[in-house]
Amino acid sequence: MTRFSRYRSALIASAALMLSLLPIQLFAESRSAAKTAHVAAPATSSAEARTERAFQDARRQGPLALRAFLYQMPKGGDLHSHLTGAIYAESWIRAAGEDHLCVDVKKLDFVKPRSEHGDCHEGQISASALPTDQHLYDALVDAFSMRTFVPRSADSGHDHFFDTFGQFDGTDKNHVGEWIDEVATRAAAQNEQYLELMHTPDFRDAAALAAKVGYNPDFPAYRQKLLDSGLRNLVPTIIASMDQAEDVRKQREHCGLPDAQPACSVKVRYIYQVLRAKSPEIVFAQVLLGFETAAADPRFVGMNFVQPEDNYVAMHDYRLHMQMLDALHNFYPQVHISLHAGELAPGMVPPDGLRFHIRLAVEQGQAERIGHGVDIMYEDHPYDLLKEMAAKHVMVEINLTSNDVILNVKGDEHPLPFYLKYGVPVALSTDDEGVSRIDLTHEFVRAATTYNLGYTDLKKMVRTSIEHSFLPGASLWQTSNPESFDHPVAVCAMQLGSETPAGPCAELVSGSEKAQQQWELEHRIHVFEASF
Repeated sequence: MTRFSRYRSALIASAALMLSLLPIQLFAESRSAAKTAHVAAPATSSAEARTERAFQDARRQGPLALRAFLYQMPKGGDLHSHLTGAIYAESWIRAAGEDHLCVDVKKLDFVKPRSEHGDCHEGQISASALPTDQHLYDALVDAFSMRTFVPRSADSGHDHFFDTFGQFDGTDKNHVGEWIDEVATRAAAQNEQYLELMHTPDFRDAAALAAKVGYNPDFPAYRQKLLDSGLRNLVPTIIASMDQAEDVRKQREHCGLPDAQPACSVKVRYIYQVLRAKSPEIVFAQVLLGFETAAADPRFVGMNFVQPEDNYVAMHDYRLHMQMLDALHNFYPQVHISLHAGELAPGMVPPDGLRFHIRLAVEQGQAERIGHGVDIMYEDHPYDLLKEMAAKHVMVEINLTSNDVILNVKGDEHPLPFYLKYGVPVALSTDDEGVSRIDLTHEFVRAATTYNLGYTDLKKMVRTSIEHSFLPGASLWQTSNPESFDHPVAVCAMQLGSETPAGPCAELVSGSEKAQQQWELEHRIHVFEASF
């Protein structure tokens, strides 16, 4: 039995169990459809209509039934996920114990032991002892996440969220493979197939090199000076560390063996994270190293700037950072860029700080995707910018829970309805699912209930996630109107949804990583809809 066949059988069985909650007549109709459907139908098919009715019935039953429905729904890819932020606190605590770290009981963070034997200072305990102290264990989970957080004076959701990253840092880098496995395993369980994980490789040597060379605002000349000084020689170390991490992931998931875990089928690629709250020479060195890494290793499909957008340096140097990207992108035009832009809300920064970040990211920073984009309606000429983004097919990575807990922006204060109204492509993502204590299904439920989205609305977002992934190769959708997803390329039009492509369509799919993921998504959608 093939992987696809096992997936089909498991999905139909789980969907049938879920449908026991639905009216008997609808259930009987669904079973009949599952038996007779063979080839995926157009977007207006009866299978899609039946699935929409099942979705609406689950919605009427409430969030729990809706989650059960959406958990099984194919979700494509999560394009905005920070690897360290995606890891749940319990995993960090376990890793700290394995690494013989100590816990500062008052500060609730990890610290190195005072000796190589793992001895802790006064006021600290060994992380390995945490499972025997439930009170301290719970306090650490709360400190490392938003689990029980309640805003209070001098401790906002924004501050608590970003402070977590400093508290659980310090574990050995050898755990990266475990982290990738954790995220991929969670993704596979809820029918995700693709991840672009943001990751910051070690850039300390690049920063030291930049400091030694000295900052130069002539970016082409500065680039050449850093390359001549050996920056490119740092790339093999980054590649080797990713090789090691992926080997660990494959071992944990038994990939290639008879008992391979479902997570093996989740394709993972990486976005090179640049820490922007640094001095100009360090930011530039990171950007250059990121471009060089992506040019050398196809697993790194793009880059992004991270750290709080309202940070003093990030705000002060925002235009400078866009100029860096603009200058360096000319040397690496094949490297994709997604930028955190507009992750701001009124009151966080002066009004002028809300007026230009998204526009500069699109027009100067070469951003093909925007992460968050929350302050779009505070930008200068927001409607013109929305139209420009739609015309340029600049996608927005929507992170509803993150925007709520960090920015206190939710409901009708969130710009998602404006993006949808103006035809800007959007896809749902998690941002930091471990810190937020969520998963991607949670974001689908939240979007559906908050903005009255239907199954076909969510299905379009799912397709958007793969269409706007940074995977190389041709798309299965015609380029004349790629956001509509109603005109597949001619050679695949009659086969879309089947398990295996044939003829000229097979040639197209085999030569395109993006088309391969789109093909699998359409097959998963077909199986899912046929179960109704």
